Amino acid sequence: MLRPLLAKNIIAEVQKCLNEDLIITDINGTIIASTNENRIGAFHEGALICSKKQTKIIITYKDEKILKGVKSGINLPVFFRQQIIGVIGITGDPQSVSPYGEIIQKMTELLVKESYYSEQIEREARTLEAFVFDWIQPKEWSETFQNQAELLGIDLHIDRQIIICHYLSGTKDLMETNILQEIQQTFKRTVHDIFVRWGNQHFVLLYAVNQKDNNKERTLHFFKQLQSYLQEKYSLHTSFGIGQTVSPHHVFQSFKQAERALSVAQKTTSIIFDDQLLLDMCLEDIKRETRIEFVNRTIKKIMQDAELLSTLQTFLSENQSFKQTAQKLHIHINTLHYRLKRIEELTKLNPKNFQDLTTLYLAIHFLDDYLKKT
Repeated sequence: MLRPLLAKNIIAEVQKCLNEDLIITDINGTIIASTNENRIGAFHEGALICSKKQTKIIITYKDEKILKGVKSGINLPVFFRQQIIGVIGITGDPQSVSPYGEIIQKMTELLVKESYYSEQIEREARTLEAFVFDWIQPKEWSETFQNQAELLGIDLHIDRQIIICHYLSGTKDLMETNILQEIQQTFKRTVHDIFVRWGNQHFVLLYAVNQKDNNKERTLHFFKQLQSYLQEKYSLHTSFGIGQTVSPHHVFQSFKQAERALSVAQKTTSIIFDDQLLLDMCLEDIKRETRIEFVNRTIKKIMQDAELLSTLQTFLSENQSFKQTAQKLHIHINTLHYRLKRIEELTKLNPKNFQDLTTLYLAIHFLDDYLKKT
C-alpha cells in the first residue's frame, strides 16, 4: 500500500514532467496526495473502480455528475510486485491527458520501486550498524549475536582492524546520500570488509585482515587513495584513525585504539595508526575536565592576547628555534624575546626552560578542549 508521504513525493516528481492536476489514492479510493491539498482525505469513486478492475478508467464530464468525488480525466492503477497498491489520477480533458497515461503510470511504478529498494538498503544498513555496535562491546558473544552474524553473512573467524573516518563538508551529510554505498563499491577489497555509518560525520570500516598480506604501508596507501578520492570528488576533508589488528573476539580493543588515533588525526586531517602514538597515547586518556583545569592553571592569562598565544604556538611548532619563529611571525628577534619574557611573567612558566616548556606544550595541546567548554 502507498504511504501518504511517498505519494506526496511521487506527485512532486511527476509534476516536473507534467503540468496537470494530479491525485494519488489508496486501493479503497481515498485520496492520500494531491496537487490540490483540499482534496486529500476525500473519497474518489473512480479510483475505487480503477482499483477493483485494475485497469485504466476514463472519467468524462458526464461521470462527474454520477460518480462521487471525481473530476474528468483518467485514473491508472499503480502496481508493485504484480499487486495493485494505489491509483494515480490525472485531471483534465481525457483526450488531452490520456496520451501521458502509460508514461505517468510507469514513472509512478518506478518511483515506488526505487523508494522500496532505498528503504531496504537503509534497513539493512541500520541492522548492520546495530550488529557492529554490539560487536565492539567487551562482552562474550551470545548465541543470538552469532546467529545474527550468520544471517548477515559476517565471518566471525577473521582477524579485524578497525578504521574510523571523520569527514568535514559544508554540504549534505555523507550518510544522507549514496556516497557511502559508492565508497563500498569502489574501495571494498574483499567481501569480508564491512563499512557502516557511525553517528554524525563518521563511518567505520572493519578491515578483514589476512595475516600474509598484513602490511602497514599497503594499508596506508589504501587510505591515502580513499582520502584523495573523497577530497577530489566530494570535497570532503577526512581524517582516519587506524587501530591495530586483533582477533574477532577483541574487536573492541581495535575500536578504542582507532578512536584514540582519530582524535590525534583530526588535528591535522591526516591518517594516524594507533601504534604511532607515543605521548599522544597518554594524553588522550586524560579526562576533559582535567585538561580544562590544566589550561586554567597555566596559560589562561595569555588567552586574551592573540599575539602572545600565537607566539607561543609558533615557538613550539618551530622546535623552539628563535630565528625560524621570528621569521614565521615576521617580527624582529628582540620582539620575540620580549614576548617570551611577557609569557613568563603572566604564566610563571619560562618557555626557555625545558620543564616549563613541556608544561606549556601540554597546555597548548589541551587548548581545543578549553575553547569548546560549555
